[in-house]
Amino acid sequence: MPPSIDDLRGEPVMTEAPTTQRATSPDRPESGFDRYFSISARGSTVGREVRGGFATFFTMAYIVVLNPLILGSASDATGAHLAIAAIAAATALVAGVMTILMGVVARFPLALAAGLGVNAMVAYEIAPQMTWADAMGLVVIEGLLITVLVLTGLRESIFRAVPTQLKAAIGVGIGLFLTIIGLVDSGFVRRIPDAAGTTVPVGLGINGRLVSWPALVFVFALLLTIVLFVRKVRGAILIGILSATVLAVIVEAIGNIGPSFVDGKPVPTGWSLNVPTLPDKIFDLPDLSLLGKFNIFDSWSRAGWLVVLMFVFTLLITDFFDTMGTMVAVGQEGDLLDSSGMPPRTREILLVDSVAAAAGGAASVSSNTSFIESASGVAEGARTGVANLVTGGLFLLAMFVAPLVTVVPFEAASGALVIVGFLMMTAVRSIDWTDYEIAVPAFLTIVLMPFTYSISNGIGAGIIAYAVVKLARGKGREVHPLLYAVAALFVVYFLRGPIESLIA
Repeated sequence: MPPSIDDLRGEPVMTEAPTTQRATSPDRPESGFDRYFSISARGSTVGREVRGGFATFFTMAYIVVLNPLILGSASDATGAHLAIAAIAAATALVAGVMTILMGVVARFPLALAAGLGVNAMVAYEIAPQMTWADAMGLVVIEGLLITVLVLTGLRESIFRAVPTQLKAAIGVGIGLFLTIIGLVDSGFVRRIPDAAGTTVPVGLGINGRLVSWPALVFVFALLLTIVLFVRKVRGAILIGILSATVLAVIVEAIGNIGPSFVDGKPVPTGWSLNVPTLPDKIFDLPDLSLLGKFNIFDSWSRAGWLVVLMFVFTLLITDFFDTMGTMVAVGQEGDLLDSSGMPPRTREILLVDSVAAAAGGAASVSSNTSFIESASGVAEGARTGVANLVTGGLFLLAMFVAPLVTVVPFEAASGALVIVGFLMMTAVRSIDWTDYEIAVPAFLTIVLMPFTYSISNGIGAGIIAYAVVKLARGKGREVHPLLYAVAALFVVYFLRGPIESLIA
């Protein structure tokens, strides 16, 4: 398993597999709170959980700003737009409630919020063919379907059918995915425009140079976090984020840099999302007018049942496997997986995640799902659901202090993602690279996640390759029947473009 910050400090970290007895110490009596969340049993402390909860919140707080920008920039078939302020308030509310629910029910350090990718699909593909209420109704349907799959045990059975080494590859791939997210969001790595006449897709900074102050703030955040990390300083990730935010506020106050887009035109040297300035006001009452604005019936007649089925199928596949990958990666980072690569209370984790998908649709903020940024909190010491109580509470607070959330820029938080990516990458050593039957699927799983910006794409390619390789070697019986079914579904998923064009 990859080392955590606490492992590298030399402090003992105990893990609790789902089937083992909890170790107790007569010198350290446990309270009912401690026993319920298995704080001591997992080698953690309340202090570590609080630090981890703060770190997770700061690395994913951007969703309160970004989700409204994505959903609010699109219009439905009638030309209607969702109010940005209402989206922001509902995004924070659902993220807070579902993250706390995950902590209390599953007792696992996995935070939830509106899923990126899914929200873009809802905004730019689904809503233009129906009303916003219809589009969110499809998200509710998808969430309910996944909930049924959890209650019947099918979702967990599919997860158990995935080979252990392929699960390790999923964690490694997500680590690289997190790394490239951090590098791109910070502006350290940028896409090279096609007009530049080069076949190189990405490059360093602007024209191969770091010429913007925001990028240098990211470098400061990354280097400071690395120094604190290797010196085994408690709260290294959280200190790095907060220190870089202070620097960013100072830089903006002196340089007046501004955002990366002004009047719809790009400004390469600007801040990626949040401009780190102190807000005029701290408190603001939330607008919760979007809650309950969904319709699960009219979309079928408006867009046609075949189109609706493809939309629901795509949403389901994305949510279904993104969460599996995230759950494995976070458990792997915290050394919380058992010998078969399963985290404790797997069914409860999947159940809360499924309910969160439906809750996101019911609140008009798109499907809510588990966030891989939770790994930053685990790297900071979180091992239990107590961290979720902190993260969820901060999201609920963000409804009222939304202006403060916008102070932390991507550039200050992205260094943490790179460090977490490193920690998750270390699990690559558990894969037998001499065995091509697992090595080739593992390789495809690892590389396609960052290169296609999708967890589901990596998992799908790995499962398909695993089934094909086993069949080619005459070992088809070694593949669980459920994996063949999943591989077939992923074939449909990857071919959904041609299928949709035929339907249209």
